Amino acid sequence: MSTLLLDAEALYADLLKGVSRLLHPDTVLVGIWSGGAWLAERLQRDLSLAGEPGVISSSLHRDDFGSKGMSASADHTKLPFEVEGRHILLIDDVLYTGRTIRAVINELFDYGRPASIQLAVLVDRGGRELPIQADYAAARVALPPNQLLELARDADDRFRFRVEAA
Repeated sequence: MSTLLLDAEALYADLLKGVSRLLHPDTVLVGIWSGGAWLAERLQRDLSLAGEPGVISSSLHRDDFGSKGMSASADHTKLPFEVEGRHILLIDDVLYTGRTIRAVINELFDYGRPASIQLAVLVDRGGRELPIQADYAAARVALPPNQLLELARDADDRFRFRVEAA
């Protein structure tokens, strides 16, 4: 058995550089609840971007909504800017099947039609079920489907990963 060791803070530093290259003058950051929202919040601050980042939840547009029901995070979409005509940079912690990203894009279009949508992630773990790909990934790792990779945030705003059995 092997152990996966990922330094979330080192990957965050790489994500910061990658995101800075994706920004247009009028790009807004939108973090996917919850790990992506934490990343977007810190990126907004570290990149000295004006305003605050948006936060978006995939709950209302998930394709498993009928079987799982309403999530506790269903009300976490907060977009403090106009979506119409904006360049949106979605931020997420872990890209896996692509289904969350599909749901989030549907949610975004409920608020207007963006000029463009790009995706930056801390980790792309493979296992895609939909044709969705990140424009920037700080790391790419292969994990078996029975493992869950989750970003955690400490009280001092530092990131770390948890790897657990699914």
